[in-house]
Amino acid sequence: MDSINHTHSHVHFHPPNYKKSPLLNPLRRLVDGIQVKHNRFAHLICQVIPCCCPFERNISLFGRTYHIPALCKLNPLYDEFVGLRFRALSYLADECGEDVTRYIC
Repeated sequence: MDSINHTHSHVHFHPPNYKKSPLLNPLRRLVDGIQVKHNRFAHLICQVIPCCCPFERNISLFGRTYHIPALCKLNPLYDEFVGLRFRALSYLADECGEDVTRYIC
């Protein structure tokens, strides 16, 4: 075990979206520019965009439990979709006065 070097730290660790590709900037601006002005559209957004990663889960196999981590941060438009969902939730709660607890995990 002497060959393991513990001096490396994860000080410079950043999520996958930290360095965003400029190739997707037009698509990011498009998603960021979507305005939520109708309650039916806001409900659709909240139903389609999940509040948490649907891939994260624990799987038991042969008496052992394996954890599959959240993979949503691998989506290059993750932050923009989360922002769109937040705008939809805010519209429903603030403008329409609706209870949005059913869309909260």
